[in-house]
Amino acid sequence: MKNKRMIGFLLVVSGSFFWGIGGTLAQQLFSLGIEVSWLVSTRLIIAGILLLIAQAIFKDQGQIFKIWRERRDAFRLLVFAIVGMLGVQYTYMASIKEGNAAVATLLQYLAPVMIIIWVTVRGLSKFTKKDAVTIVLALSGSFFLLTNGSLSAFAVPLPAILWGLLSGVTLAFYTLYVIPLLKRFDSLVVVGWAMLLAGLTMSFVQPPWDVDVSVLTGATLVYLVIVIIFGTMLAFWFYIESLQTLTAKETSLLGNIEPLTAVLATVLWLKEPFGGFQWLGTSLILVMMIYIALKADRQKVEDLDKVEDAIVEDNLR
Repeated sequence: MKNKRMIGFLLVVSGSFFWGIGGTLAQQLFSLGIEVSWLVSTRLIIAGILLLIAQAIFKDQGQIFKIWRERRDAFRLLVFAIVGMLGVQYTYMASIKEGNAAVATLLQYLAPVMIIIWVTVRGLSKFTKKDAVTIVLALSGSFFLLTNGSLSAFAVPLPAILWGLLSGVTLAFYTLYVIPLLKRFDSLVVVGWAMLLAGLTMSFVQPPWDVDVSVLTGATLVYLVIVIIFGTMLAFWFYIESLQTLTAKETSLLGNIEPLTAVLATVLWLKEPFGGFQWLGTSLILVMMIYIALKADRQKVEDLDKVEDAIVEDNLR
């Protein structure tokens, strides 16, 4: 059990790292003339196809279409794809476009708070000292990391704030709603189909072939490849896979390495200054990650099953 949980820990950390890199590169792509809708539809379609191909090559290819056989599974997959996958992707990218990656990431990572409140209100888990400590570490670490201790950093356009808050809501939904599907199907199948369906849905707004070719320079194409492979395919796959051994709350809280990655990428790649409060935020997030890894308990694993049962029950109503 400990080995499986450690694998889950490594998966969510790696996925969040790739996610952070992807967000930083997406901001660069927007500055080079790439549209939000086009990036979302293109990256999701390509990444989704690649994941399904990987399933066919490395795992049970029979599961690829088995997920469509039962109406309940098919319905849940469609909702997850459109509300969860597309919701997370578009709102996050729109927040970056309207503001910047730092503010978008901070607002998105209110999701752990939303999840903890939801499972507590539903009576699925008691609010514990561990919850309080991890929330304080996650939020305070993200605040110092992304604002350098200055409230003036929130002086961003209202659309960026609204899109960012919606991103947090959809990430919370994304994390919780997928659990029943992962109990029955491989994560590659679930994430692959969700990405493909979400990308095809966005294609009605902005199809991948409708793009100004003049913006597709050498640098743009390199950024696109990294965003699609690492920032989309591997990031989402690892994040979802971690839910099979970690609870939804733990996965969301460990995902706070994303803002850490985004800031470090900005410092090392864009050569922007890194303040003292940002180093404090970095330390708090690292302490939070170690705290979660060392304070895992069996009750949290049982909470995951309760969450699954509640979601299934809601879907049957």
